[in-house]
Amino acid sequence: MLGLMMGKPLLISSILKHGAEIYGQQEIVSRAVEGDLHRYSYEEAHKRAQRLANTLGRFGIERGDRIATLAWNGYRHFEIYYAVSGFGAVCHTLNPRLHPSQIAYILNHAEDKYLFIDLTFMPLIEAMAGQLESLRGIVVMTDHAHMPESKIPGLLCYEELLANASDQFDWPEFDENSASSLCYTSGTTGHPKGVLYSHRSTLLHSMAIALPGIMNFSEKAAVLPVVPMFHVNAWGIPYATPFTGTKLVNPGPKLDGDSLWELMETEGVTASAGVPTIWLDLLRAMRERGRAPANLEFVVIGGSATPKSMVKDFEKDFGVEVRQGWGMTETSPVGTINVVKQSHLDLPDDERHEIQIKQGRKLFGVDLKIVDENGSALPHDGQAQGELKISGPWVCSAYFKAESGEDQGNRHDEEGWFSTGDVATIDPEGYVQITDRVKDMIKSGGEWISSIDLENAATGHPDVMMAAVIGVHHHKWDERPLLLIVPKADATPDQDAVRDYLAGQVAKWWLPDDIIFVESLPLGATGKILKNRLREEYKDHLSDGNESVSHSS
Repeated sequence: MLGLMMGKPLLISSILKHGAEIYGQQEIVSRAVEGDLHRYSYEEAHKRAQRLANTLGRFGIERGDRIATLAWNGYRHFEIYYAVSGFGAVCHTLNPRLHPSQIAYILNHAEDKYLFIDLTFMPLIEAMAGQLESLRGIVVMTDHAHMPESKIPGLLCYEELLANASDQFDWPEFDENSASSLCYTSGTTGHPKGVLYSHRSTLLHSMAIALPGIMNFSEKAAVLPVVPMFHVNAWGIPYATPFTGTKLVNPGPKLDGDSLWELMETEGVTASAGVPTIWLDLLRAMRERGRAPANLEFVVIGGSATPKSMVKDFEKDFGVEVRQGWGMTETSPVGTINVVKQSHLDLPDDERHEIQIKQGRKLFGVDLKIVDENGSALPHDGQAQGELKISGPWVCSAYFKAESGEDQGNRHDEEGWFSTGDVATIDPEGYVQITDRVKDMIKSGGEWISSIDLENAATGHPDVMMAAVIGVHHHKWDERPLLLIVPKADATPDQDAVRDYLAGQVAKWWLPDDIIFVESLPLGATGKILKNRLREEYKDHLSDGNESVSHSS
């Protein structure tokens, strides 16, 4: 027997329509590429999205066509999110931090019909002129006064297009499982792979992250997503804000700590989300000013493991809560989040921080399990560690074009679970702790060493800003850990001091065979440390007799 409920589809257009009707005067504030601070309402954003949808119709766009963006977090990008998906086409966000050859590959693989681009990225796309096979046109996201001179013919002006379009548009209804948006993985090995989200998956994911126990969005909140709209839909924040009436503050291209502090302060930001490298500079800006932005309550940190020292700095020095999350492009992305339980509030700080550096508990809607090398499920006892697998309504079932027979390297088992490539434990309370990536675990003398745990221990040293641990070949133990450190400004840590500090944090046989001090570490398109590059550069380091020898570069 079926329930007697209306079968109204879950569509992205309904989010902004609701925001305009119920929270019409709530603000969207954006630092524009042109330099000004743009301010308007959800009601105005909805009308402009309708103008853009009419423009897509004039372009001859059909349902399922891919429309690409190469843009920062801003109000025009926000409008494109809703106009493209609401029209029935697919909003394909491109990551400008990828190598130009990868961007060209992705544009051609997706067969994008039009590209919407911020002024910042014009040189990048000009370098690809002649390589883009399916593009019919390029729309520059600016007004007439700021249109650039370019060797690319026929550039279209975003504001002129909207000025010539009607704001009367009836959002169509169609199957909620229709594709809504497309995001490619960062492609550290092989070609980037496309993850194709649906209207249904996007809506369910957005509703889940907005809950009080997750990101706590409401009309009283103001959120600034530092996490970019060009990668995994800014963790769903542009979708979760309109239906909750949350003020949205977009940072545009200025992501340094000083610019973020000032924008958070002036706009009353209560919550923000981003990767650890962003927060290091915000913490610097907060220290220089002696306080956090006045209304900032918590930050959500994801993308890579959060060091305990960062949790302490935010909370003890500035009274800002840290909520760590975990996810992937393939999981829309949020799979878990760590919000302190009521029963943990009375714990001593060190005990509570040990819990907070875990990746948290699963969101309603997804299931998690850990398995051994044979695929057998392991107990959730906080001790057993195995590869983390996930399933749920916002987890990909296959990569884009795999349905046409293209070999994309399937990562799903026979039961449909997605293999994340992360090694984790799950404790009896449901807390997930990522102990490493499968490919980053170090096997020394037949025993495993977690590069993440060793990095977190190293970043606790007062002179260490960033740390990376890789396994390098060793003639006796197969692999041994090598620690690379970026010192804090004006700090001059020495190898012995760091080694002595680590000796009190980790097992003796985990201690790195060498410690190298560097000016910077290579970061990928999503802010993660490129360990594959480090492994290639330092693969023979210990073979050359460098054990326990201090270096700098």
